[in-house]
Amino acid sequence: MKVVVFSTRPYDRTFLEEANRLAGSPHELTFFDTRLTAHSAHFAQGFEAVCAFVNDALGKPELEILARHGIRLVALRCSGFNNVDLEAAARLKIALARVPAYSPDAIAEHAVALMLALNRRIHKAYARVREGNFALDGLLGFDMRGKTAGIVGTGRIGLNVARILKGFGCEVLASDPSPNPELAQLGGEYTSFDDLLGRCDIISLHCPLTPATHHLIGRGAIARMKPGVMLINTSRGAVMDARAVIAGLKSGKVGNVGLDVYEEEGDLFFENLSDTVIRDDVFVRLMTFPNVLITGHQGFFTREAMTAIAETTVANLSAFEAHGAPLHAVSVALLA
Repeated sequence: MKVVVFSTRPYDRTFLEEANRLAGSPHELTFFDTRLTAHSAHFAQGFEAVCAFVNDALGKPELEILARHGIRLVALRCSGFNNVDLEAAARLKIALARVPAYSPDAIAEHAVALMLALNRRIHKAYARVREGNFALDGLLGFDMRGKTAGIVGTGRIGLNVARILKGFGCEVLASDPSPNPELAQLGGEYTSFDDLLGRCDIISLHCPLTPATHHLIGRGAIARMKPGVMLINTSRGAVMDARAVIAGLKSGKVGNVGLDVYEEEGDLFFENLSDTVIRDDVFVRLMTFPNVLITGHQGFFTREAMTAIAETTVANLSAFEAHGAPLHAVSVALLA
């Protein structure tokens, strides 16, 4: 198939080209650095399929342009699909595919890395030592052993976080509308969301973004948390209300925040903006707190995960070409 790939960086091309080379029937891949928007969607003219990433725009306007250009498949090289208007895609008869799982270890380990870095102030210590400052003031942390950690969402990533934290000796509580029996085998315990908020020293978010989870962590939820709670979000940015978190940080209710995602990250992440003025005042305010650590959506970024993403993406393309349906289809039913 002739496929146009949006939002690509050199590493995307490396892994996709290798996976495509190893495929039985390689596809013709054309790469663009630009994000998919209503303006750039016209680049799809002459292609059969589009390969898009997590921050590409796939709303009704973009999908209608793609449909006019004859696009029959949008292959997402990510697991989330909250950036897609599924009803519009169904109406336009554009098939959607995603990568449902690649390396839950990668994101789980990154979430725990954020916890450890925040707890022991690794980011601050690194900067100090580089300047010859070896003072320990302001670097006081706590033992992970004996602390209560809450996991919101116990899919493969959430379970891996629970497994790692049990290894540290944490008590693990979890909240999920669909409990996974594996959690009990790990020594974790399910409880209500409200109970989790009130009991946990650390809360890590691993749930999908749905209407029910939009701003799940807002002012009300933060008010019910323990003073000094550590919040970690490696799921989707809009699960957390950034303004509410800022208010919690200012009051001292929230003790530490680790983010690998941000609600308005589309115009920020995956770009080098070091020579520009960041105009998102909420994001800039978050960066001013010494107890906030932000990474630019890199939780997935390991060799193993990138290989799996590329292989699954190519497999979706090949299955659609051969049978008219991708291996991992996305439908409106998934929103239920």
